Amino acid sequence: MNPNGLVPCLEDDGLVLWESNTIVRYLARRYGQPPFTPEGIEVWAEAEKWMDWAAISFAEPFKQLFLNRVRRPPEERDDAAMEQGRQVCEKLMRIADDALRHRPFLAGDTLTVADLPLGCFAYAWLSMPIERPDLPHLAAWYQRLTERPAFQTAVMTPLT
Repeated sequence: MNPNGLVPCLEDDGLVLWESNTIVRYLARRYGQPPFTPEGIEVWAEAEKWMDWAAISFAEPFKQLFLNRVRRPPEERDDAAMEQGRQVCEKLMRIADDALRHRPFLAGDTLTVADLPLGCFAYAWLSMPIERPDLPHLAAWYQRLTERPAFQTAVMTPLT
Protein backbone atom coordinates (compact mmCIF):
# COMPACT_ATOMS: atom_id res chain seq x y z
CA MET A 1 0.00 0.00 0.00
CA ASN A 2 2.95 2.34 0.59
CA PRO A 3 4.49 3.19 -2.79
CA ASN A 4 7.84 3.54 -1.02
CA GLY A 5 7.62 -0.13 -0.04
CA LEU A 6 8.25 0.73 3.59
CA VAL A 7 6.48 0.69 6.92
CA PRO A 8 4.67 2.23 8.61
CA CYS A 9 1.57 2.29 6.53
CA LEU A 10 -2.02 2.70 7.68
CA GLU A 11 -5.31 1.95 5.94
CA ASP A 12 -8.32 3.38 7.74
CA ASP A 13 -11.73 3.27 6.12
CA GLY A 14 -10.22 3.46 2.64
CA LEU A 15 -7.67 6.17 3.45
CA VAL A 16 -4.07 5.01 3.01
CA LEU A 17 -1.37 6.94 4.83
CA TRP A 18 2.34 6.51 5.29
CA GLU A 19 4.98 8.46 7.25
CA SER A 20 4.96 7.97 10.99
CA ASN A 21 4.12 11.49 12.07
CA THR A 22 1.35 11.84 9.49
CA ILE A 23 -0.20 8.65 10.84
CA VAL A 24 0.09 9.88 14.43
CA ARG A 25 -1.48 13.24 13.56
CA TYR A 26 -4.32 11.57 11.67
CA LEU A 27 -5.09 9.06 14.42
CA ALA A 28 -4.96 11.78 17.06
CA ARG A 29 -7.30 14.06 15.13
CA ARG A 30 -9.67 11.27 14.14
CA TYR A 31 -9.79 9.19 17.32
CA GLY A 32 -7.87 11.01 20.03
CA GLN A 33 -9.22 13.08 22.87
CA PRO A 34 -7.80 15.93 24.92
CA PRO A 35 -5.38 16.28 26.51
CA PHE A 36 -3.53 13.85 24.23
CA THR A 37 -4.87 15.76 21.25
CA PRO A 38 -4.20 19.39 22.02
CA GLU A 39 -6.97 21.93 22.05
CA GLY A 40 -6.14 25.19 20.32
CA ILE A 41 -3.99 26.02 17.36
CA GLU A 42 -1.06 27.20 19.49
CA VAL A 43 -0.74 23.92 21.38
CA TRP A 44 -1.09 21.93 18.16
CA ALA A 45 1.67 24.04 16.60
CA GLU A 46 3.89 23.42 19.64
CA ALA A 47 3.24 19.69 19.41
CA GLU A 48 3.84 19.55 15.67
CA LYS A 49 7.06 21.52 16.07
CA TRP A 50 8.47 18.75 18.25
CA MET A 51 7.17 16.03 15.94
CA ASP A 52 8.83 17.62 12.92
CA TRP A 53 12.02 18.35 14.88
CA ALA A 54 12.33 14.67 15.75
CA ALA A 55 11.72 13.60 12.15
CA ILE A 56 13.86 16.22 10.44
CA SER A 57 16.66 17.07 12.88
CA PHE A 58 16.99 13.92 14.95
CA ALA A 59 16.27 11.02 12.58
CA GLU A 60 19.35 11.15 10.34
CA PRO A 61 22.07 11.37 13.01
CA PHE A 62 20.17 8.78 15.04
CA LYS A 63 20.06 6.48 12.01
CA GLN A 64 23.85 6.62 11.72
CA LEU A 65 24.25 5.84 15.40
CA PHE A 66 21.63 3.09 15.48
CA LEU A 67 22.65 1.30 12.30
CA ASN A 68 26.29 1.19 13.32
CA ARG A 69 25.74 0.37 16.98
CA VAL A 70 22.81 -2.06 16.78
CA ARG A 71 22.26 -3.38 13.27
CA ARG A 72 25.76 -3.89 11.90
CA PRO A 73 28.23 -6.43 13.21
CA PRO A 74 31.36 -4.83 14.74
CA GLU A 75 33.53 -5.58 11.71
CA GLU A 76 31.12 -3.69 9.42
CA ARG A 77 30.58 -0.62 11.58
CA ASP A 78 31.55 2.86 10.52
CA ASP A 79 32.90 4.08 13.85
CA ALA A 80 33.32 7.66 12.66
CA ALA A 81 29.69 7.88 11.45
CA MET A 82 28.50 6.22 14.66
CA GLU A 83 30.37 8.73 16.83
CA GLN A 84 29.27 11.68 14.69
CA GLY A 85 25.65 10.51 15.02
CA ARG A 86 26.05 10.09 18.78
CA GLN A 87 27.47 13.60 19.17
CA VAL A 88 24.67 15.20 17.14
CA CYS A 89 22.03 13.20 19.04
CA GLU A 90 23.59 14.29 22.32
CA LYS A 91 23.39 17.94 21.25
CA LEU A 92 19.75 17.50 20.25
CA MET A 93 18.85 15.64 23.44
CA ARG A 94 20.28 18.60 25.36
CA ILE A 95 17.80 20.84 23.52
CA ALA A 96 14.93 18.57 24.59
CA ASP A 97 16.29 18.41 28.15
CA ASP A 98 16.33 22.20 28.29
CA ALA A 99 12.75 22.42 26.99
CA LEU A 100 11.64 19.90 29.62
CA ARG A 101 13.23 21.95 32.39
CA HIS A 102 10.04 23.97 32.82
CA ARG A 103 7.29 21.52 31.86
CA PRO A 104 6.67 17.80 32.18
CA PHE A 105 6.02 17.12 28.49
CA LEU A 106 7.31 18.61 25.26
CA ALA A 107 4.19 20.62 24.40
CA GLY A 108 3.11 21.48 27.94
CA ASP A 109 1.62 19.96 31.05
CA THR A 110 0.20 16.78 29.52
CA LEU A 111 1.31 14.03 27.18
CA THR A 112 0.45 14.88 23.57
CA VAL A 113 1.39 13.70 20.11
CA ALA A 114 4.54 15.80 20.55
CA ASP A 115 6.03 13.22 22.86
CA LEU A 116 5.63 10.14 20.65
CA PRO A 117 8.37 10.56 18.03
CA LEU A 118 11.09 11.63 20.44
CA GLY A 119 9.87 9.07 22.96
CA CYS A 120 10.57 6.30 20.45
CA PHE A 121 14.04 7.67 19.77
CA ALA A 122 14.66 8.17 23.49
CA TYR A 123 13.89 4.52 24.19
CA ALA A 124 16.61 3.38 21.80
CA TRP A 125 18.99 6.20 22.81
CA LEU A 126 18.72 5.21 26.46
CA SER A 127 18.86 1.46 25.72
CA MET A 128 21.98 1.40 23.57
CA PRO A 129 25.36 0.84 25.19
CA ILE A 130 26.76 4.29 24.38
CA GLU A 131 28.18 7.26 26.23
CA ARG A 132 25.43 9.68 27.24
CA PRO A 133 25.37 12.85 29.31
CA ASP A 134 23.27 13.21 32.43
CA LEU A 135 20.08 14.93 31.27
CA PRO A 136 17.81 14.97 34.32
CA HIS A 137 14.76 16.62 32.74
CA LEU A 138 14.84 14.28 29.77
CA ALA A 139 15.26 11.33 32.16
CA ALA A 140 12.24 12.40 34.22
CA TRP A 141 10.15 12.85 31.06
CA TYR A 142 11.24 9.46 29.78
CA GLN A 143 10.36 7.86 33.12
CA ARG A 144 6.84 9.29 32.79
CA LEU A 145 6.57 7.74 29.32
CA THR A 146 7.75 4.33 30.53
CA GLU A 147 4.98 4.25 33.12
CA ARG A 148 2.36 4.19 30.38
CA PRO A 149 1.20 0.68 29.40
CA ALA A 150 0.85 1.64 25.72
CA PHE A 151 4.44 2.90 25.63
CA GLN A 152 5.64 -0.29 27.29
CA THR A 153 3.82 -2.45 24.75
CA ALA A 154 4.37 -0.49 21.55
CA VAL A 155 7.79 1.07 22.07
CA MET A 156 9.77 -0.83 24.67
CA THR A 157 10.63 -3.82 22.50
CA PRO A 158 14.05 -5.39 21.98
CA LEU A 159 16.36 -3.33 19.80
CA THR A 160 17.07 -5.09 16.53
